[in-house]
Amino acid sequence: MPLSPIVLVTDEHSLEQLARTLALSPVVAVDTESNSLHAYRERVCLIQISTLVADYIVDPIAVPDLRTLGPIFANPSQQKILHAAENDLVCLKRDFQFAFENVFDTMTAARTLGWSQVGLASILSSHFGVTLNKKYQRSDWKRRPLTSEHLEYARLDTHYLAALRDKQFDELVTAGRWPEAQEEFERLARGRSGQAGADSPGLTFWRVKGARDLPPQQAAVLRALFVYREREAERLDHPPFKIIAEGILMELVRRTPSRVDDLHAVPGMTPEQVRRHGQALLQAIQEGLRAPAEHPPREAREPQEVRDRYDRLRTWRKERARARGVESDVIVPRTTLQDLARRAPRTHDALATIQDFGPWRQNTYGDEILAILTGSTSPQDPA
Repeated sequence: MPLSPIVLVTDEHSLEQLARTLALSPVVAVDTESNSLHAYRERVCLIQISTLVADYIVDPIAVPDLRTLGPIFANPSQQKILHAAENDLVCLKRDFQFAFENVFDTMTAARTLGWSQVGLASILSSHFGVTLNKKYQRSDWKRRPLTSEHLEYARLDTHYLAALRDKQFDELVTAGRWPEAQEEFERLARGRSGQAGADSPGLTFWRVKGARDLPPQQAAVLRALFVYREREAERLDHPPFKIIAEGILMELVRRTPSRVDDLHAVPGMTPEQVRRHGQALLQAIQEGLRAPAEHPPREAREPQEVRDRYDRLRTWRKERARARGVESDVIVPRTTLQDLARRAPRTHDALATIQDFGPWRQNTYGDEILAILTGSTSPQDPA
């Protein structure tokens, strides 16, 4: 595919023209760029779209209402090609309420085929002799104006996807893996919507490395510091780690400084952080010391019989994957394995109700899984 000039979509008129053009294309390659490393709440800042003859870049900051593209993505007669589709689909559903039908994920295809390299840069290099410049991977894609270098970087993420799809489709059909890949594509398309609300900072502070090992009163101090950081990050629209790193929060908890001068001795804290946040951090520490002690929430523990079933299924999955030369979750996703262990189906009709365990997996693995769950065979020796 030759590199024709990029068509930049920055107004409603050009968006409507794009929608009319895309409606005539049997395949549409799609990718997104977000600002997750530069904002408190990420948003989609670019949408790259390629057809068989042209590359388009939609600027959703300039044109925030993208409903015109909705019918394209939801059209089951048009294939949408993405690489590592899951996050892009979540973000597009979250920001624009798009629905997706007929998805082809080139990373999923590569994993299904057992390719040793599944990243887009590696695939394009080995199969097309194309080198992707990673210089702009961590760019703030919300910043405007966009440079020509940024646009060229962005368009290469979709420009070759249709040609890659053609190659992978042929290999999937030849290997008898097309029904398997298709089932996984359907799972990705109907995946989570991205609308789930954020957890309260009062709970997420337990995710900080080392938080659960703290004495209860120190945990209360960490909670107060964590809440301050979240509020400040939201106010400034910065990622929390750019306000204060979690390692610094833990050092503050351990040292519990009481004076601004003490903050300069905290490893990792810069003079600018002390200037901006010093008094507020000291106040948060005192609030935490006065607050009720914090105890880690109890995690629900699966019954022993569920854990035993999961271990047997996981051993079977590992052996299946090793024999085929693929990653274990290509055989069965982890969430599906958990659902199987919890519900322990004993018939093929019951298997059909298991999350993301579609007809292809039922026909291919159903008898083996039922035998493992009923104890009639060992996972090392599938029926």
